[in-house]
Amino acid sequence: MPATHLRRQTFIAKKGEVPREWRIVDAEGVPLGRLAAEVAIVLMGKHRPEYTPHVDTGDNVIIVNADKVGLTGNKAAQKFDKRYTLYPGGQKLEPYGQLRERRPERLIELAVRRMLPKSRLGRQMLKKMKVYRGTEHPHAGVHAIELKV
Repeated sequence: MPATHLRRQTFIAKKGEVPREWRIVDAEGVPLGRLAAEVAIVLMGKHRPEYTPHVDTGDNVIIVNADKVGLTGNKAAQKFDKRYTLYPGGQKLEPYGQLRERRPERLIELAVRRMLPKSRLGRQMLKKMKVYRGTEHPHAGVHAIELKV
């Protein structure tokens, strides 16, 4: 019997075939990079055995207490969010500490977005993440599994 009959086929997930779950993360006191890395893994679906690189197999993620996310070292003062207004001299710099007070959702979205694939698939994955400043969120009716970070 040839060896070709003994080979197993690799499982490749198809769009809509993998059921999505909801995960909830409490960002209070968790370092920003550690939080972003764990959330990116769940959004991509790398925590599942049926992970397929070209298919969105990830789960939905709810992040609460975004305003209490941790920044280690001097990152609050020395690391900046850089934007450009497309006008001459229009570069805007905002320290991470100030951004955490003003728009903590953006701080987490930036960190997670940079850890996802830079493609249409990555943008689709990012849409499954919902970030909220406090503990209240509109997804109370959803049965969410707590994600330990």
